This record gives sequence, structure tokens and C-alpha cells, in this order.
Amino acid sequence: MKLVHLSDLHLGKRVNEFSMLEDQQYILTEILQIIDREQPDGVLIAGDVYDKSVPSAEAVALLDDFLVRLSKRNLQVFIISGNHDSPERIAFGGRLMAQSGVHITPVYNGTVVPLTLTDEYGPVDIYLLPFLKPAHVRRFFPEREIITYTDAISAAIETMNADPARRNVLVTHQFVTGATRCDSEEISVGGADNVDVSVFDAFDYVALGHIHGPQQVGRETVRYCGTPLKYSFSEVKQQKSLTVVELSTKGSFSLRTIPLVPMRDMAELRGTYEELTFRGFYEGTSYRKDYVHITLTDEDDIPDAVSKLRIIYPFLMKLDYDNKRTRAGILTEGTADARQKSPLEMLEEFYEKQNGQPMGEAQRDFAQNLIEDIWEGEA
Repeated sequence: MKLVHLSDLHLGKRVNEFSMLEDQQYILTEILQIIDREQPDGVLIAGDVYDKSVPSAEAVALLDDFLVRLSKRNLQVFIISGNHDSPERIAFGGRLMAQSGVHITPVYNGTVVPLTLTDEYGPVDIYLLPFLKPAHVRRFFPEREIITYTDAISAAIETMNADPARRNVLVTHQFVTGATRCDSEEISVGGADNVDVSVFDAFDYVALGHIHGPQQVGRETVRYCGTPLKYSFSEVKQQKSLTVVELSTKGSFSLRTIPLVPMRDMAELRGTYEELTFRGFYEGTSYRKDYVHITLTDEDDIPDAVSKLRIIYPFLMKLDYDNKRTRAGILTEGTADARQKSPLEMLEEFYEKQNGQPMGEAQRDFAQNLIEDIWEGEA
């Protein structure tokens, strides 16, 4: 059974005010070409299909085109909602699409029924588990104590009753403890969204979404495939790829990645204004077609530097300075300690100063949920 693992398309995303729609259309076409070469049995899309819970019309049209083109191949497509998606909007029309081989997870209702594919080695059960918070799960299991994300995912998985004699695949969208994050991802309050990798022991392969850098967690078959495109300069050194997993007999598998080449890459350049203009005008540079972050080392600000540099680097996304003045500012502002604290920790400190006593457990839970909701709405 050959499966292609994708996630975190973030269709409709803007990076530093640049729309990524054209880049996303390009990379989806490249993915389709890889699928045509690989001829997989199924495609797993592990959440964050859109970048916003209410996506733009252009993003919806792009996904519609991608799914129509996928449905024309001889394969099955499995999609879950991520933390950036609206579960209800993603699920709309799911039963109709299933007739075309596109299977979309419904809004979580306390049960997950597997979808089964069959090959010469027998059945493969595929379980679709969308992004969940403890509150999403708690109401379906009133008899259980569900406080942490591990509690929630463990409860959801236990009710699946996966047959250990069969090959089982899970598609889910969570932060698994030990994964390495980057700047373009949503950072949870105090790391409260951690899920222990042990909850996935029943599965032969776990197709994860949420983390933007490709990586395994705990074991090779618990894997984030990463985003198909770079969405921040913290990802500039990452090689984006899609993951291909092949399951043969129970317990046997092979796993490989196929590099994805974007229409525009990301690059970081550093130097004086004179050095970078000379480099662009006279040496010629491939960076003219890339998204660029420039750090100027001039001691004085260059008037209208962004506009001037965009003549040479038209996709200049970000400009900053590194000089004696900016370094002195960083040292005197005293922001380093604040950056190490989560929003909840800072709110707890403020509350205690204002009220002369620490937050209670109920107040802390309320504040944490409220901060997460606000954070997700602005991401």
C-alpha cells in the first residue's frame, strides 16, 4: 500500500503581506506531477488545508481545483481539518465528495470509523482524527478525567478499537512532544498542547500535520511531512518535501521523501546597502526571483531603503538593521526575559500584582482557553 503524505497547505496564506496563492498553485501542480509518477493508492492531507478558518474565495477555488484534479486519478484522498481550519466548513459536502474518492473527516462526535483500503497483503484501516482540544473531547466522555491534550487524544484513540492484527494508519493534526517548531507555526500557551507519542503505539504509520519542518517524532513511522512551501525565514534552510510511505506485511514498511522545488525560494542576505546594490546590479544574482530578507549593517538608516532595494530584489519581504545602535537597543530594552515567558505566565504575574494573590485553577483554565482562541484567530 503506497501512500503520499501531505499537510499544512495553508492555502490563502500571506507572508509579510505577500500573497502566496501563485506559489501555492505552482507547488500543487508539482505535487500532482509527483503523484502521477508515484501512482500511490492514497493521498493523506493532515490538516491546515486553509490558513484561516474563513478562507478567501481564491483559496477555496484553489483547493477545489486541486481536489478535482486529484479525483481524476485512480486513488483515494483523505483529508482532516487542522487548527487553522473550520471543521464545519472543511466537512461540508464530505459525503458527496466521498463518491469521487475524496474522504473528508466530519466534525468530531466522539467516534472515528476507519476507512479501509485493500491490497495484496490485506486491509489497511485509515483513521481520520481532526485537530482536537481537550474541551472538544471532554463532553463525549463525561466519566473520564480529560485535562491535557494527551488525555484527549488518548481517549479518542481508545474508542477506535484498532485491530492490532491489521495494518492501521492514523491521520491527525497535533503537536507531539519532542517535535521542533519554527516561527511560522502557532505557538501554544506554555506548551500546553503537547501530546505524548506513546498514544500512537497502535498505528503502523501516523501521518501528522501542524509542524512545518519535516521530521519524525519518537519513531520513524510517526512523522510530520512539513509544509510544501516555506512560510517564514526561520524555514530558509529546510528542504521541503512530500513523504511517501509503503506498507507491505504487518510491521514492514519503507519511507522516503521527495523534494519539492518552489517557484520562488527564500533567502537571507546581509551587508551594507552599497554591497547589496552592487551585488544585485553588477554581479547578477538568482536572489532577484526569491523572497528575500535583507539585514543592512550600515550604521545610519538608508532613506526609503525598501523601495530602492525592491528595484533590484523585487520580492524583498523583510528589511532590518544590525549595527551598534540596534544591538545597544536590544541590550537596554530588557526584553529577553519577557520573550521567554508565555502569554499565560505574563498574565498570571500581572494578575498577582493587581490582586495580591495568584490565579485559581479555574481562572487559569479560562485564561488559557481564551488566549488560545485569540491566538488562533490572529494566526
